[in-house]
Amino acid sequence: MKQPEQVSIPIARAIALSHQKIYRHNDGTHPTESTESAIQHLGYVQIDTISVVERAHHHVLWSRNRHYRHAHLDTLQRQGRIFEYWAHAASYLPMPDYRMYLPEMQRIREREYLWHKADPKMKQHVLERIRNEGPLRSRDFADSASGKRSMWQWKPAKSALETLFREGELMIAGREGFQKVFDLRERVLPDWVDTRFPSQEEQADFLIDRYLQANGFGNATQMSYLRTAVRPHVENRLKEREEAGQLIRIQAGDNLYHAKPDILDNHDRRNRNYRVRLLSPFDNLVIQRNRILSLFDFDYQIECYMPEAKRKYGYFCLPLLWNNRMVARMDCKAERKSRIFRIRNLVAEAEFRASDRFLEAFKSELSAFMRFNGCDRLQTGLKPDLATNSSASVILTALLSG
Repeated sequence: MKQPEQVSIPIARAIALSHQKIYRHNDGTHPTESTESAIQHLGYVQIDTISVVERAHHHVLWSRNRHYRHAHLDTLQRQGRIFEYWAHAASYLPMPDYRMYLPEMQRIREREYLWHKADPKMKQHVLERIRNEGPLRSRDFADSASGKRSMWQWKPAKSALETLFREGELMIAGREGFQKVFDLRERVLPDWVDTRFPSQEEQADFLIDRYLQANGFGNATQMSYLRTAVRPHVENRLKEREEAGQLIRIQAGDNLYHAKPDILDNHDRRNRNYRVRLLSPFDNLVIQRNRILSLFDFDYQIECYMPEAKRKYGYFCLPLLWNNRMVARMDCKAERKSRIFRIRNLVAEAEFRASDRFLEAFKSELSAFMRFNGCDRLQTGLKPDLATNSSASVILTALLSG
């Protein structure tokens, strides 16, 4: 077995960012096609309910397509070009990849329940109503349960809908607002979709190739993120494909990864970018926290699920990317009715120094992000002299001075 190729951390960062297309320019195609292309390239875009700023799926796509609009997802879903299902979390996925999720649907069917238990009679009732009445939402079903329910406990019909969705009997035909609209699979799935059940080898290859396409390099843990059942098959295929010369190993810092043989040949090692990017906490680039820590030395954790007293940085901090580095995090909120964009906290990394070039790029990105969030006024109660470090103070001073 060949020794791994040694890759410096700066080059590894540049490769990862290039594959993520985080600085992607408009490719000249129709904006909706650009959105579809981004989903196909990334392999998935995570859906999230938190809306203090634009929801994660909108934010991730806007980060790669500045002409992105909410209607793109509705159009693509209605035309059968993308679908919703569970990757490592609820996600928008390219429709051609549908068959690769059949093993997950089978696994769910063979289990008694997920985190909620769906009554078999309720499942049958839900299916019959949708079959006879057409697409329905959870709110179209009465709550048949009695007594008080906990915050996370669903009504029986909601549990049935979500279970049937995870089992593959139902698909999401679209959304009304943020409400899922469920319909029978045979009425949503396009006729051209391949529904042959994949072998373990095919699924492992799919996870490997999708990950390398979107990230450049990775290991079995990253490629099978939150899919522990398939990780052994991914590990075996990585070894087999390396032995066949289809993959190589590279080492960046203390970590070993697999990559395509031409990864260094096709990469511009001088690739740097002096634009700021405000990233979603659920962005494909940062969702795997251990990878970001090892590549960017950025110890990032989203704190919205923590009690307020235990938060260090804020409820929903956005990582700031600049010059191929994660340089700060910003907790903010879009108050859309008043059109105010409020910065609640801003913390720069200790070693970062905010140059004039950075400040100009940051203000440009912040202005674009505010418009994307429907805001045109900036407010912050933060004072530069109380900032966590000198760079945060410089940034806040620049913002307050306009």
